[in-house]
Amino acid sequence: MENEEIKNNTNPEQTPETAPQEQNLSFQNRVDLSELQQSVEKLKAELAKIIVGQQDFIELLIVSLLSNGHVLIEGVPGIAKTVTAKLFAKTLKTDFNRIQFTPDLMPSDVLGTSVLNMKTSDFEFKKGPIFSNMVLIDEINRAPAKTQAALFEVMEERQVTIDGIRYPMDPPFMVLATQNPVEQEGTYALPEAQLDRFLFKIKVDYPTLEDEINILKTHHERKTAKPLEMVDSVITPKQLLEFKEKTQEVIIEEKILGYIAEIVTKTRTHPHLYLGGSPRASIAVMNASKAFAAINGRDFVTPEDIKKSLFPVLRHRLILSPEREMEGMTTENVIEMILQSVEIPR
Repeated sequence: MENEEIKNNTNPEQTPETAPQEQNLSFQNRVDLSELQQSVEKLKAELAKIIVGQQDFIELLIVSLLSNGHVLIEGVPGIAKTVTAKLFAKTLKTDFNRIQFTPDLMPSDVLGTSVLNMKTSDFEFKKGPIFSNMVLIDEINRAPAKTQAALFEVMEERQVTIDGIRYPMDPPFMVLATQNPVEQEGTYALPEAQLDRFLFKIKVDYPTLEDEINILKTHHERKTAKPLEMVDSVITPKQLLEFKEKTQEVIIEEKILGYIAEIVTKTRTHPHLYLGGSPRASIAVMNASKAFAAINGRDFVTPEDIKKSLFPVLRHRLILSPEREMEGMTTENVIEMILQSVEIPR
C-alpha cells in the first residue's frame, strides 16, 4: 500500500532525471543589474517632467555616462539641447559647471592659471571651470583651435597639466558639448583629434507635432516654475561608480567582438570613405553596447546593441570622400551599407 501511495503521488512527467533539467531552464542574470535598471528608469522619469519626447537623446546620454564617455550634441537652436544637458546633470548628485565658448576665450579661461600670491611670493594654481564633475560646454565650435586643444588632455586622460604639475579630475567626469550645425559665421570646425575623443555625436531633431503640442501644454501648466527646481537628483556618485563597474561586467562573446571589429575594419577600406574608424572607435562601440544591454536589464550583448551604438559612435569619426560628399551622401548612409554587407552573428 505504501509503495502504491508513493507511485500515485509521483508526477509522471517529472522523474529524477528530468527535474534538474527543468530547473536549469530558469535563466538568471549572472550580473545583478536590477538596481541599475531601476535607477535609470527613475532618471528618465525625472527628465520627463520637463523634456517632452527626445527618448533616444536621453538614452544616449545615459549610455555615455555609464560608458565613461563624453558627448557632442548637435542640433539647431531652440530644441532644448542645453536645457536637457543641464537637467541631466541635475539628476546626478555631482558638481556642475557651464562654460560658454566664445571667439575670445583663452585656454587659461577653461583650465585655470597660476597666480602670484603676494603674501607668500609663490605662484598658486587657480582652477578653471573645467574642474567639475559634469561640464557643459555651450557652442564648442565658437572657440578657436588653441582653446579647443586645451580640452584634449582633460577629455582623454582626466587630468590637466599646468607648469609641469598634474591635476587629476575628481570622478565622475563628463563633458557635454553642444554645437549648431547651421550657423557657420564666427565658428571653427572641431579637429578630427578632438572629435575622436567624444564617445557619441548625438543629432537632435525637431519634435513631432504631437510632442510640440505637449511642449506647449507643459510650458503653459508650469507657469513661473523653473525647470531646474522641478527635477530631483536620483543617482549619487557612489552609485554611479558601482553602476559603471557593473556595466563593465556585462558579457560579450567573441563572435560579437568579431562583428564589431569587422564593421569598423570595413570603414577603413570602403571606397566611399576618406577616413575610417580607429581602434578607439571599436572600443567605444563595445563599451556603449555593454551599457545598452545593462540599462535593458541584460548581462550579455546582442547584435542589436551593436547596431544601436554604431551610428552615434561612428558618424563623427568617418570622413566621406570628396566625390561622395558632393553627391550629398552622409556617413550614416555608408554605415548602413557596411551593416548590410556584414553577416550578423548567430
